[in-house]
Formats: sequence, C-alpha cells, structure tokens
Amino acid sequence: MTISKRHLAKSLTWRIIGTIDTFLLSFVLTGSLDFGLSVSGFDFFFKLLLYYFHERIWFLKGIKNENKRHLFKTLSWRVLASLTTIIIAWIITNDPLTGMKIGIVETLTKMILYYLHEKVWYKINFGLTNRTYKHVDK
Repeated sequence: MTISKRHLAKSLTWRIIGTIDTFLLSFVLTGSLDFGLSVSGFDFFFKLLLYYFHERIWFLKGIKNENKRHLFKTLSWRVLASLTTIIIAWIITNDPLTGMKIGIVETLTKMILYYLHEKVWYKINFGLTNRTYKHVDK
C-alpha cells in the first residue's frame, strides 16, 4: 500500500467531518437549509483536493516533534481552509459578512476537530510500512 492511499483516506475522513461541521454552521448562521447544503457541498469537493495536496506537502516536512507537527499542520490547514470557506460562502450567499461569520466560527470549531483528527491518524498504521515517517528518521 502506498502512502498516497493513506493521504487519500485521511482526506476523505477529514472531509466528512469538516463537511458536517460546515453544513451545521452554514445552516445555523444563515437559517437556510439551501445555503447550508450549497456551501458545504462546494466546500466538500474543493477542499477534498486541497486537503490531499496539503497532506502530501506536510509528508515531506521534517518536523520531529509530534505535538509541534500537529499544531503547525493544524494552523496551516485552518488558514487555507477558512479562507476557502469564506470565499465559497460569500459567493453562494452573495454576502461578504455571512462568509466572514461562517469562516470565523468554523475556524474555532475546526481547529479543535482537526487537531483531534491528526492525533487519531497519527496512531493509525494504514498505508505505512513502519510506524515512523521516512523523513523523520534522518
């Protein structure tokens, strides 16, 4: 099994968690089921691809400290992903303020969810030939 299958599996599991969160936030903040479904639908497909490449890039990074690695990955993903959600929500609702509200609230909820997702996946051996990443053993 190759490492890219691991990254694909992580991308899918995160997108499911992230999309549920985006849907709930979009629905609650707009009061519209249609907006919630539209924002989370576009968000799902666009960020699935974006997250996969984020994973590939971070795989090449050589940060040995597990907690620092999870924290920096969480922060870099959240900045990229929140900006994407703000833009998507803004376009769909045609309201920049609504886009900002959704993006700001999701920043808080998703940082926690993403950090937990990273901790769980760090313990899963799926797609790894050994427990440590090759670049960490330099």
